Amino acid sequence: MPKLQLSPGVELNYRVDDFTDPWRKPGAVLLIHGNNESGLAWYGWVPHLARHYKVVRPDMRGFGDSTPMPRDFPWTLDVVIDDYLRLMDALGIERFHLVGAKIGGVIGRAFAARHPDRVLTLTVVGSPPPVRADRDTLEKRVKEVETLGIEHWARRSMGSRLGSAFPKEGVEWWIRYMGRTAVSTEAGFAGSINFSDITQDVANIRCPMLVLTTLESGLASVDETKAWQQQVPHSELKVLPGDSFHVAATDPDSCAQATLEFIKRHENA
Repeated sequence: MPKLQLSPGVELNYRVDDFTDPWRKPGAVLLIHGNNESGLAWYGWVPHLARHYKVVRPDMRGFGDSTPMPRDFPWTLDVVIDDYLRLMDALGIERFHLVGAKIGGVIGRAFAARHPDRVLTLTVVGSPPPVRADRDTLEKRVKEVETLGIEHWARRSMGSRLGSAFPKEGVEWWIRYMGRTAVSTEAGFAGSINFSDITQDVANIRCPMLVLTTLESGLASVDETKAWQQQVPHSELKVLPGDSFHVAATDPDSCAQATLEFIKRHENA
């Protein structure tokens, strides 16, 4: 897979999927995955999107096949966003549609607010409110992954993540998949980015935004999601049945189709 050098010894792994007609000049969609994931998390989305758009799937700095980050790396939202901007610049893509799941939706909202000249539309999938209500768990979360490992944390929390209807084989796959993250990366990331406050960013989003969640998401109620979604002009909320909060993983077909329809409706706006 291709890699972009971010700094000496630090590389960003990425994939580009493009199954559009060869005579067309398609637009681009940047997919930002969640914590302890990689671009592989979008496996169910690619068949829907890549026939119509060039799909860019990076492994976030420190995750997947990108270079692991040391425990004391100074994480900020701007550092992560700048990685993605540099990747899109390297690919020659000036403006693009942005989709973020879970913490990727937090990063995506900040991205759209801080770089409105680059983001055409924003889709936020199964993502927490602008301020996490469980910020007091930050130290416990870091201690858990450092002492017991990421796979332990993933197994403990996977029930609410994937909900009650997801197949057992799928649950086990996700546990092992997320457990491959370097502990040094996750300890630093969970102690910083994972508990970011993007309240001001949400107020500054101007591009069309689609928010996808489930009826019984453990991250936030529908009313709590509406509270921040409705702050953004030209925004829409789609609520799917179910109790998973990682709806991008549990309902990829429904989410991807809704996103595709939303993008096509707004791409010429």
